[in-house]
Amino acid sequence: MKVAVLGASGRAGSEITKELAARGHTVTAIARKPETIPAASGVTAVAGDASDAAALPGLIKGADAVISALHFDVPAEAILAALKTAGVPRLLVTGGAASLEVAPGVMLIDTPAFPAEWKPIAVGGLDYLKTLRGETQIDWTFFSPAALIEEGPRLGHYRTGGDQLLTDANGDSRISFADYAIAMVDELEQPKHSRARFTAAY
Repeated sequence: MKVAVLGASGRAGSEITKELAARGHTVTAIARKPETIPAASGVTAVAGDASDAAALPGLIKGADAVISALHFDVPAEAILAALKTAGVPRLLVTGGAASLEVAPGVMLIDTPAFPAEWKPIAVGGLDYLKTLRGETQIDWTFFSPAALIEEGPRLGHYRTGGDQLLTDANGDSRISFADYAIAMVDELEQPKHSRARFTAAY
């Protein structure tokens, strides 16, 4: 598959790019600093700024899918417009955990334990998901990680869920960037969450 990765030099983006390459996909790895993207077979590092609405369609044209590992400072409307202009039918988004439910009608962002300093960024994720849920032309998937996504080993296993936060027997909600990338590429290859949000955790 031909896949364009936005934000390919970030922690999530670099692991997703690595996982795609390991499985034999052809990757256009787009980042503001492409020189920081490790060389790999099938990976072409390209300089690009996803906030440049005029240039983005040209960078992703010809891809079968786009995976966005960007922060939410580039709005969903801009990314969706670029895909439509470029004729790319599918978008997978590295989402946030803040909008996952910890109880019926109670999102993680609304709990006392949610760090106040994270809220401005997290709200952007809520807005992004809301926009996607109104989108009917592009086949989108919003992939919320566990509450804590961190550097860690590639264990090769994970559990998936829908709109509810997943926790383990100790009440922890965790996943490594490497295993998050596995789940993302699994969804790319075997779609189970078309125009939907899902989550993954140990």
